[in-house]
Amino acid sequence: MSTVKDQRECGKLAHCGQAWRRYLAWQSSFIVKESQSLSLIKNLPFEWLVGIRYTRAGKRSGRNSFISFISLISMAGIGLGVAALIVVLSVMNGFQKEVRDRMLSVLPHIEVFDASGTMQDWQRVAKQTFQNKEVIGAAPYVSAQALMTRDEEVHGVAIRGVLPEEEPKVSDVASKMVDGALTDLKPGEFGIVLGIELARTLHVVRGDKVTVIAPQGQVTPAGVLPRLKQFTVVGIFSAGHFEFDSSLAFIHIADAEKMFRLDAPSGVRLRIKDMLQAPQVAYQLSRTLNGNYYLRDWSQQNSNWFAAVKTEKRMMFIILTLIVAVAAFNLVSTLVMTVTEKQADIAILRTLGASPGSIMKIFVIQGALVGLIGTALGMLFGVVVALNVDVIVPFIERMLGVQFLSKSIYVISELPSDLIWSDVWTIGGVAVVLAFLATLYPSWAAARVKPAEALRYE
Repeated sequence: MSTVKDQRECGKLAHCGQAWRRYLAWQSSFIVKESQSLSLIKNLPFEWLVGIRYTRAGKRSGRNSFISFISLISMAGIGLGVAALIVVLSVMNGFQKEVRDRMLSVLPHIEVFDASGTMQDWQRVAKQTFQNKEVIGAAPYVSAQALMTRDEEVHGVAIRGVLPEEEPKVSDVASKMVDGALTDLKPGEFGIVLGIELARTLHVVRGDKVTVIAPQGQVTPAGVLPRLKQFTVVGIFSAGHFEFDSSLAFIHIADAEKMFRLDAPSGVRLRIKDMLQAPQVAYQLSRTLNGNYYLRDWSQQNSNWFAAVKTEKRMMFIILTLIVAVAAFNLVSTLVMTVTEKQADIAILRTLGASPGSIMKIFVIQGALVGLIGTALGMLFGVVVALNVDVIVPFIERMLGVQFLSKSIYVISELPSDLIWSDVWTIGGVAVVLAFLATLYPSWAAARVKPAEALRYE
Protein backbone atom coordinates (compact mmCIF):
# COMPACT_ATOMS: atom_id res chain seq x y z
CA MET A 1 0.00 0.00 0.00
CA SER A 2 1.17 3.54 -0.64
CA THR A 3 2.43 5.54 2.31
CA VAL A 4 0.45 8.42 3.89
CA LYS A 5 2.92 10.85 2.39
CA ASP A 6 2.46 9.44 -1.13
CA GLN A 7 -1.33 9.56 -0.73
CA ARG A 8 -1.11 13.18 0.38
CA GLU A 9 1.03 14.02 -2.66
CA CYS A 10 -1.34 12.17 -5.01
CA GLY A 11 -4.20 14.15 -3.54
CA LYS A 12 -2.58 17.26 -4.94
CA LEU A 13 -3.32 15.91 -8.41
CA ALA A 14 -7.09 16.22 -8.11
CA HIS A 15 -7.03 18.82 -10.84
CA CYS A 16 -6.21 16.08 -13.35
CA GLY A 17 -9.86 14.94 -13.07
CA GLN A 18 -11.21 12.75 -15.82
CA ALA A 19 -7.91 12.61 -17.76
CA TRP A 20 -6.10 11.09 -14.82
CA ARG A 21 -8.83 8.52 -14.13
CA ARG A 22 -8.95 7.45 -17.79
CA TYR A 23 -5.17 7.05 -17.84
CA LEU A 24 -5.22 4.99 -14.66
CA ALA A 25 -8.04 2.78 -15.96
CA TRP A 26 -6.23 2.26 -19.30
CA GLN A 27 -2.97 1.26 -17.66
CA SER A 28 -4.70 -1.09 -15.22
CA SER A 29 -6.78 -2.76 -17.94
CA PHE A 30 -3.68 -3.14 -20.12
CA ILE A 31 -1.81 -4.98 -17.36
CA VAL A 32 -4.83 -7.22 -16.76
CA LYS A 33 -5.15 -8.04 -20.47
CA GLU A 34 -1.41 -8.77 -20.69
CA SER A 35 -1.59 -11.14 -17.73
CA GLN A 36 -4.63 -12.94 -19.14
CA SER A 37 -3.00 -13.38 -22.56
CA LEU A 38 0.01 -15.08 -21.03
CA SER A 39 -1.80 -18.24 -19.98
CA LEU A 40 1.38 -20.10 -19.13
CA ILE A 41 2.48 -17.50 -16.58
CA LYS A 42 -0.86 -16.09 -15.40
CA ASN A 43 -0.29 -17.43 -11.89
CA LEU A 44 2.98 -15.56 -11.46
CA PRO A 45 3.23 -12.52 -9.14
CA PHE A 46 2.48 -9.21 -10.81
CA GLU A 47 6.17 -8.17 -10.60
CA TRP A 48 7.02 -10.97 -13.03
CA LEU A 49 4.17 -10.05 -15.36
CA VAL A 50 5.18 -6.40 -15.55
CA GLY A 51 8.89 -7.23 -15.80
CA ILE A 52 8.23 -9.60 -18.73
CA ARG A 53 6.04 -6.98 -20.39
CA TYR A 54 8.81 -4.37 -20.15
CA THR A 55 11.31 -6.83 -21.61
CA ARG A 56 9.30 -7.20 -24.82
CA ALA A 57 9.35 -4.62 -27.59
CA GLY A 58 7.15 -1.63 -26.99
CA LYS A 59 4.74 -0.34 -29.63
CA ARG A 60 3.48 2.93 -28.21
CA SER A 61 6.35 5.18 -29.26
CA GLY A 62 9.61 5.35 -31.10
CA ARG A 63 11.36 5.78 -27.77
CA ASN A 64 9.96 2.45 -26.53
CA SER A 65 11.22 0.78 -29.68
CA PHE A 66 14.64 2.36 -29.21
CA ILE A 67 14.85 1.10 -25.62
CA SER A 68 13.89 -2.39 -26.80
CA PHE A 69 16.59 -2.17 -29.47
CA ILE A 70 19.18 -1.25 -26.83
CA SER A 71 17.98 -4.25 -24.78
CA LEU A 72 18.52 -6.52 -27.77
CA ILE A 73 22.00 -5.07 -28.28
CA SER A 74 22.83 -5.71 -24.62
CA MET A 75 21.49 -9.25 -24.93
CA ALA A 76 23.52 -9.85 -28.10
CA GLY A 77 26.64 -8.39 -26.47
CA ILE A 78 26.37 -10.73 -23.49
CA GLY A 79 25.75 -13.68 -25.81
CA LEU A 80 28.72 -12.92 -28.05
CA GLY A 81 31.00 -12.36 -25.07
CA VAL A 82 29.97 -15.67 -23.48
CA ALA A 83 30.35 -17.52 -26.80
CA ALA A 84 33.80 -16.00 -27.43
CA LEU A 85 34.96 -16.98 -23.95
CA ILE A 86 33.75 -20.57 -24.37
CA VAL A 87 35.35 -20.96 -27.82
CA VAL A 88 38.70 -19.42 -26.84
CA LEU A 89 39.04 -21.49 -23.67
CA SER A 90 38.05 -24.64 -25.58
CA VAL A 91 40.75 -23.98 -28.20
CA MET A 92 43.32 -23.33 -25.47
CA ASN A 93 42.29 -26.55 -23.75
CA GLY A 94 42.63 -28.32 -27.10
CA PHE A 95 46.17 -27.03 -27.59
CA GLN A 96 47.10 -28.02 -24.06
CA LYS A 97 45.65 -31.52 -24.50
CA GLU A 98 47.37 -31.95 -27.89
CA VAL A 99 50.77 -30.93 -26.56
CA ARG A 100 50.30 -32.99 -23.38
CA ASP A 101 49.39 -36.11 -25.35
CA ARG A 102 52.41 -35.69 -27.61
CA MET A 103 54.68 -35.21 -24.62
CA LEU A 104 53.29 -38.31 -22.92
CA SER A 105 53.83 -40.37 -26.06
CA VAL A 106 57.52 -40.48 -25.04
CA LEU A 107 57.30 -39.56 -21.36
CA PRO A 108 56.13 -41.89 -18.59
CA HIS A 109 53.23 -41.00 -16.36
CA ILE A 110 55.35 -41.67 -13.25
CA GLU A 111 59.06 -42.36 -12.68
CA VAL A 112 60.38 -44.29 -9.68
CA PHE A 113 64.14 -44.04 -9.09
CA ASP A 114 66.59 -44.80 -6.31
CA ALA A 115 68.46 -42.14 -4.37
CA SER A 116 71.74 -43.91 -5.17
CA GLY A 117 71.25 -43.50 -8.92
CA THR A 118 70.68 -47.19 -9.71
CA MET A 119 67.90 -49.64 -8.83
CA GLN A 120 69.25 -53.15 -8.31
CA ASP A 121 65.89 -54.81 -7.66
CA TRP A 122 63.73 -53.06 -10.24
CA GLN A 123 61.64 -56.20 -10.83
CA ARG A 124 60.56 -56.23 -7.18
CA VAL A 125 59.72 -52.52 -7.26
CA ALA A 126 57.72 -52.96 -10.46
CA LYS A 127 55.79 -55.81 -8.87
CA GLN A 128 55.00 -53.66 -5.83
CA THR A 129 53.68 -50.83 -7.97
CA PHE A 130 51.08 -53.16 -9.54
CA GLN A 131 49.46 -53.45 -6.12
CA ASN A 132 47.98 -50.06 -6.94
CA LYS A 133 45.04 -50.72 -9.26
CA GLU A 134 45.76 -47.57 -11.28
CA VAL A 135 49.13 -48.88 -12.53
CA ILE A 136 48.84 -50.75 -15.85
CA GLY A 137 52.44 -50.87 -17.08
CA ALA A 138 56.03 -50.80 -15.82
CA ALA A 139 59.44 -50.93 -17.52
CA PRO A 140 63.05 -50.22 -16.47
CA TYR A 141 65.08 -47.37 -17.91
CA VAL A 142 68.46 -45.66 -17.87
CA SER A 143 68.56 -41.89 -18.20
CA ALA A 144 71.67 -39.85 -18.96
CA GLN A 145 72.93 -36.75 -20.75
CA ALA A 146 75.56 -36.82 -23.50
CA LEU A 147 76.96 -35.08 -26.57
CA MET A 148 76.32 -36.49 -30.02
CA THR A 149 78.55 -35.65 -32.98
CA ARG A 150 78.76 -36.36 -36.67
CA ASP A 151 81.30 -34.62 -38.87
CA GLU A 152 81.27 -31.01 -37.61
CA GLU A 153 77.82 -31.16 -36.00
CA VAL A 154 77.66 -31.36 -32.19
CA HIS A 155 74.41 -31.57 -30.27
CA GLY A 156 73.44 -32.14 -26.64
CA VAL A 157 71.02 -35.06 -26.21
CA ALA A 158 69.11 -36.95 -23.57
CA ILE A 159 69.95 -40.65 -23.83
CA ARG A 160 67.37 -43.11 -22.63
CA GLY A 161 68.19 -46.79 -22.28
CA VAL A 162 65.13 -49.02 -22.67
CA LEU A 163 64.08 -52.63 -23.09
CA PRO A 164 62.45 -52.63 -26.56
CA GLU A 165 60.02 -55.40 -25.67
CA GLU A 166 58.91 -53.66 -22.44
CA GLU A 167 58.86 -50.03 -23.61
CA PRO A 168 55.42 -50.21 -25.33
CA LYS A 169 53.91 -50.82 -21.87
CA VAL A 170 54.83 -47.30 -20.72
CA SER A 171 55.17 -45.14 -23.88
CA ASP A 172 54.08 -44.88 -27.51
CA VAL A 173 57.56 -44.58 -29.02
CA ALA A 174 57.16 -47.86 -30.92
CA SER A 175 54.08 -46.49 -32.70
CA LYS A 176 55.81 -43.17 -33.44
CA MET A 177 58.56 -44.69 -35.55
CA VAL A 178 58.79 -43.19 -39.05
CA ASP A 179 61.79 -45.28 -40.10
CA GLY A 180 62.90 -48.60 -38.66
CA ALA A 181 61.49 -50.18 -35.51
CA LEU A 182 62.22 -49.93 -31.81
CA THR A 183 62.85 -53.67 -31.71
CA ASP A 184 65.88 -53.11 -33.95
CA LEU A 185 67.74 -52.14 -30.78
CA LYS A 186 69.77 -55.23 -29.88
CA PRO A 187 72.04 -55.62 -26.82
CA GLY A 188 75.73 -55.31 -27.69
CA GLU A 189 75.13 -53.94 -31.20
CA PHE A 190 75.04 -50.30 -30.05
CA GLY A 191 72.14 -49.22 -32.20
CA ILE A 192 70.37 -45.92 -31.59
CA VAL A 193 66.95 -44.42 -32.40
CA LEU A 194 66.89 -40.65 -32.94
CA GLY A 195 64.18 -38.01 -32.95
CA ILE A 196 63.36 -36.75 -36.43
CA GLU A 197 64.56 -33.19 -35.77
CA LEU A 198 67.78 -34.47 -34.20
CA ALA A 199 68.40 -36.65 -37.25
CA ARG A 200 67.88 -33.62 -39.51
CA THR A 201 70.28 -31.52 -37.45
CA LEU A 202 72.99 -34.17 -37.67
CA HIS A 203 72.14 -34.92 -41.35
CA VAL A 204 71.84 -38.66 -40.74
CA VAL A 205 69.53 -41.39 -41.98
CA ARG A 206 69.03 -44.98 -41.01
CA GLY A 207 72.33 -46.87 -41.24
CA ASP A 208 74.59 -43.87 -40.61
CA LYS A 209 77.04 -43.65 -37.72
CA VAL A 210 77.01 -41.12 -34.89
CA THR A 211 79.42 -40.67 -32.00
CA VAL A 212 78.17 -40.37 -28.43
CA ILE A 213 80.42 -38.64 -25.88
CA ALA A 214 79.72 -39.53 -22.25
CA PRO A 215 80.16 -36.80 -19.60
CA GLN A 216 82.24 -39.12 -17.40
CA GLY A 217 85.92 -38.92 -18.32
CA GLN A 218 88.29 -41.87 -18.68
CA VAL A 219 91.55 -41.70 -16.71
CA THR A 220 94.62 -42.69 -18.78
CA PRO A 221 98.38 -42.21 -18.37
CA ALA A 222 97.99 -39.26 -20.73
CA GLY A 223 95.32 -37.66 -18.51
CA VAL A 224 91.54 -37.64 -18.39
CA LEU A 225 90.05 -38.31 -21.81
CA PRO A 226 86.39 -38.26 -22.83
CA ARG A 227 84.74 -41.62 -23.38
CA LEU A 228 83.48 -42.02 -26.92
CA LYS A 229 81.32 -44.68 -28.51
CA GLN A 230 80.09 -45.00 -32.07
CA PHE A 231 76.44 -45.93 -32.57
CA THR A 232 74.54 -46.98 -35.67
CA VAL A 233 71.24 -45.26 -36.41
CA VAL A 234 68.65 -48.05 -36.62
CA GLY A 235 65.47 -45.94 -36.49
CA ILE A 236 63.90 -42.49 -36.38
CA PHE A 237 60.79 -41.48 -34.43
CA SER A 238 58.51 -38.45 -34.55
CA ALA A 239 56.62 -37.57 -31.37
CA GLY A 240 55.25 -34.33 -32.86
CA HIS A 241 56.87 -32.31 -30.06
CA PHE A 242 59.93 -30.30 -31.06
CA GLU A 243 61.69 -30.55 -27.70
CA PHE A 244 61.74 -34.34 -27.75
CA ASP A 245 62.16 -34.74 -31.49
CA SER A 246 65.27 -32.56 -31.36
CA SER A 247 67.00 -33.81 -28.21
CA LEU A 248 65.96 -37.37 -27.36
CA ALA A 249 67.57 -40.68 -28.37
CA PHE A 250 66.87 -44.30 -27.38
CA ILE A 251 69.41 -47.11 -27.02
CA HIS A 252 69.19 -50.60 -25.55
CA ILE A 253 69.33 -50.62 -21.77
CA ALA A 254 72.31 -53.02 -21.74
CA ASP A 255 74.31 -50.70 -24.03
CA ALA A 256 73.35 -47.73 -21.83
CA GLU A 257 74.65 -49.47 -18.71
CA LYS A 258 77.98 -50.18 -20.46
CA MET A 259 78.25 -46.70 -21.91
CA PHE A 260 77.60 -44.89 -18.65
CA ARG A 261 79.23 -47.50 -16.37
CA LEU A 262 76.14 -48.52 -14.46
CA ASP A 263 75.45 -51.92 -12.94
CA ALA A 264 71.64 -51.59 -12.90
CA PRO A 265 68.84 -49.48 -14.40
CA SER A 266 68.23 -45.96 -13.11
CA GLY A 267 64.67 -46.81 -12.13
CA VAL A 268 61.20 -47.88 -13.28
CA ARG A 269 58.78 -45.99 -15.49
CA LEU A 270 55.04 -46.46 -14.93
CA ARG A 271 51.87 -45.97 -16.93
CA ILE A 272 48.51 -45.53 -15.18
CA LYS A 273 44.89 -45.70 -16.31
CA ASP A 274 44.15 -41.99 -15.97
CA MET A 275 47.18 -39.77 -16.55
CA LEU A 276 45.38 -36.85 -14.87
CA GLN A 277 45.52 -38.82 -11.61
CA ALA A 278 49.32 -39.16 -11.78
CA PRO A 279 50.08 -36.81 -8.83
CA GLN A 280 47.64 -38.65 -6.57
CA VAL A 281 48.90 -42.10 -7.64
CA ALA A 282 52.53 -41.00 -7.16
CA TYR A 283 51.69 -39.85 -3.63
CA GLN A 284 49.98 -43.17 -2.87
CA LEU A 285 52.95 -45.15 -4.17
CA SER A 286 55.38 -43.08 -2.12
CA ARG A 287 53.58 -44.32 1.00
CA THR A 288 53.41 -47.98 0.00
CA LEU A 289 56.78 -48.72 -1.66
CA ASN A 290 59.42 -50.25 0.56
CA GLY A 291 62.76 -48.49 0.12
CA ASN A 292 64.40 -45.11 -0.30
CA TYR A 293 62.79 -44.17 -3.59
CA TYR A 294 61.88 -40.90 -5.27
CA LEU A 295 58.78 -40.52 -7.41
CA ARG A 296 58.17 -37.93 -10.11
CA ASP A 297 55.03 -37.58 -12.21
CA TRP A 298 54.77 -36.10 -15.70
CA SER A 299 53.44 -32.73 -14.49
CA GLN A 300 56.58 -32.22 -12.36
CA GLN A 301 58.89 -32.97 -15.28
CA ASN A 302 57.31 -30.11 -17.26
CA SER A 303 56.16 -27.89 -14.41
CA ASN A 304 57.31 -24.63 -16.05
CA TRP A 305 55.35 -25.30 -19.24
CA PHE A 306 52.17 -26.29 -17.42
CA ALA A 307 52.45 -23.31 -15.07
CA ALA A 308 52.79 -20.98 -18.07
CA VAL A 309 49.73 -22.50 -19.76
CA LYS A 310 47.71 -22.25 -16.54
CA THR A 311 48.65 -18.58 -16.12
CA GLU A 312 47.81 -17.86 -19.76
CA LYS A 313 44.37 -19.46 -19.41
CA ARG A 314 43.67 -17.51 -16.25
CA MET A 315 44.63 -14.18 -17.84
CA MET A 316 42.63 -14.97 -20.99
CA PHE A 317 39.59 -15.76 -18.83
CA ILE A 318 39.93 -12.43 -17.02
CA ILE A 319 40.37 -10.44 -20.25
CA LEU A 320 37.40 -12.01 -21.99
CA THR A 321 35.28 -11.73 -18.85
CA LEU A 322 35.81 -7.97 -19.05
CA ILE A 323 34.18 -8.10 -22.49
CA VAL A 324 31.19 -9.87 -20.97
CA ALA A 325 31.18 -7.29 -18.16
CA VAL A 326 31.04 -4.40 -20.65
CA ALA A 327 28.07 -6.00 -22.38
CA ALA A 328 26.38 -6.77 -19.08
CA PHE A 329 26.75 -3.21 -17.80
CA ASN A 330 25.13 -1.91 -20.96
CA LEU A 331 22.02 -3.03 -19.12
CA VAL A 332 22.54 -0.09 -16.76
CA SER A 333 21.90 2.47 -19.50
CA THR A 334 19.03 0.37 -20.88
CA LEU A 335 17.30 0.14 -17.52
CA VAL A 336 17.91 3.79 -16.69
CA MET A 337 16.20 4.76 -19.95
CA THR A 338 13.37 2.34 -19.19
CA VAL A 339 12.89 3.79 -15.70
CA THR A 340 12.78 7.32 -17.15
CA GLU A 341 10.25 6.24 -19.80
CA LYS A 342 8.08 4.29 -17.36
CA GLN A 343 7.87 6.80 -14.52
CA ALA A 344 4.13 7.22 -15.06
CA ASP A 345 3.63 3.46 -14.96
CA ILE A 346 5.69 3.26 -11.78
CA ALA A 347 3.59 5.99 -10.16
CA ILE A 348 0.33 4.21 -11.09
CA LEU A 349 1.59 0.94 -9.65
CA ARG A 350 2.58 2.75 -6.46
CA THR A 351 -0.92 4.28 -6.13
CA LEU A 352 -2.41 0.83 -6.70
CA GLY A 353 -0.49 -0.41 -3.66
CA ALA A 354 2.86 -1.61 -5.01
CA SER A 355 5.69 -1.19 -2.53
CA PRO A 356 9.13 0.21 -3.42
CA GLY A 357 10.48 -3.33 -3.09
CA SER A 358 8.00 -4.57 -5.71
CA ILE A 359 9.01 -1.77 -8.09
CA MET A 360 12.64 -2.66 -7.62
CA LYS A 361 11.87 -6.32 -8.23
CA ILE A 362 10.16 -5.49 -11.57
CA PHE A 363 13.30 -3.92 -13.03
CA VAL A 364 15.60 -6.56 -11.54
CA ILE A 365 13.46 -9.17 -13.31
CA GLN A 366 13.63 -7.21 -16.56
CA GLY A 367 17.43 -6.93 -16.50
CA ALA A 368 17.91 -10.48 -15.25
CA LEU A 369 15.77 -11.84 -18.09
CA VAL A 370 17.89 -9.99 -20.64
CA GLY A 371 21.04 -11.38 -18.99
CA LEU A 372 19.68 -14.93 -18.75
CA ILE A 373 18.48 -15.04 -22.36
CA GLY A 374 21.73 -13.54 -23.65
CA THR A 375 23.82 -15.95 -21.56
CA ALA A 376 21.76 -18.97 -22.66
CA LEU A 377 22.06 -18.04 -26.35
CA GLY A 378 25.78 -17.37 -25.94
CA MET A 379 26.36 -20.70 -24.21
CA LEU A 380 24.44 -22.53 -26.93
CA PHE A 381 26.31 -20.77 -29.74
CA GLY A 382 29.69 -21.18 -28.02
CA VAL A 383 29.20 -24.90 -27.38
CA VAL A 384 28.11 -25.52 -30.99
CA VAL A 385 31.16 -23.67 -32.36
CA ALA A 386 33.58 -25.31 -29.89
CA LEU A 387 32.33 -28.79 -30.81
CA ASN A 388 32.65 -28.08 -34.54
CA VAL A 389 35.90 -26.09 -34.73
CA ASP A 390 37.45 -28.87 -36.82
CA VAL A 391 34.72 -28.31 -39.45
CA ILE A 392 34.27 -24.53 -39.23
CA VAL A 393 37.95 -23.52 -39.45
CA PRO A 394 38.74 -25.60 -42.60
CA PHE A 395 35.61 -24.15 -44.23
CA ILE A 396 36.78 -20.60 -43.50
CA GLU A 397 40.28 -21.45 -44.74
CA ARG A 398 38.91 -22.79 -48.02
CA MET A 399 36.59 -19.82 -48.43
CA LEU A 400 39.32 -17.23 -47.79
CA GLY A 401 42.17 -19.20 -49.35
CA VAL A 402 44.38 -18.97 -46.23
CA GLN A 403 45.89 -21.37 -43.70
CA PHE A 404 45.77 -20.29 -40.07
CA LEU A 405 48.20 -22.95 -38.81
CA SER A 406 51.25 -23.81 -40.90
CA LYS A 407 52.40 -27.34 -40.16
CA SER A 408 56.02 -26.34 -40.72
CA ILE A 409 55.74 -23.84 -37.84
CA TYR A 410 53.13 -25.22 -35.44
CA VAL A 411 53.67 -28.96 -36.11
CA ILE A 412 49.87 -29.37 -36.21
CA SER A 413 47.74 -28.08 -39.06
CA GLU A 414 44.28 -28.44 -37.50
CA LEU A 415 42.92 -26.19 -34.77
CA PRO A 416 42.22 -28.42 -31.75
CA SER A 417 39.32 -27.92 -29.37
CA ASP A 418 38.52 -29.55 -26.05
CA LEU A 419 35.22 -28.44 -24.52
CA ILE A 420 35.19 -28.70 -20.72
CA TRP A 421 31.68 -28.41 -19.35
CA SER A 422 32.82 -27.03 -16.01
CA ASP A 423 34.24 -24.04 -17.93
CA VAL A 424 30.90 -23.57 -19.70
CA TRP A 425 28.91 -23.48 -16.44
CA THR A 426 31.46 -21.18 -14.80
CA ILE A 427 31.30 -18.73 -17.70
CA GLY A 428 27.50 -18.80 -17.71
CA GLY A 429 27.35 -18.23 -13.97
CA VAL A 430 29.75 -15.27 -14.13
CA ALA A 431 27.73 -13.67 -16.95
CA VAL A 432 24.43 -14.04 -15.06
CA VAL A 433 25.94 -12.58 -11.87
CA LEU A 434 27.34 -9.58 -13.79
CA ALA A 435 23.96 -8.99 -15.44
CA PHE A 436 22.22 -9.15 -12.05
CA LEU A 437 24.66 -6.66 -10.52
CA ALA A 438 24.01 -4.29 -13.43
CA THR A 439 20.30 -4.17 -12.56
CA LEU A 440 20.70 -3.05 -8.95
CA TYR A 441 21.22 0.70 -9.34
CA PRO A 442 18.48 1.33 -11.97
CA SER A 443 16.06 -0.79 -9.94
CA TRP A 444 16.89 1.15 -6.79
CA ALA A 445 16.36 4.42 -8.69
CA ALA A 446 12.96 3.17 -9.90
CA ALA A 447 11.91 2.36 -6.34
CA ARG A 448 12.63 5.98 -5.34
CA VAL A 449 10.30 7.53 -7.94
CA LYS A 450 7.69 9.73 -6.25
CA PRO A 451 4.17 9.21 -7.70
CA ALA A 452 3.10 12.87 -7.36
CA GLU A 453 6.09 14.24 -9.24
CA ALA A 454 5.95 11.52 -11.90
CA LEU A 455 2.28 12.26 -12.72
CA ARG A 456 2.40 16.05 -12.42
CA TYR A 457 2.65 16.65 -16.19
CA GLU A 458 0.65 13.60 -17.40
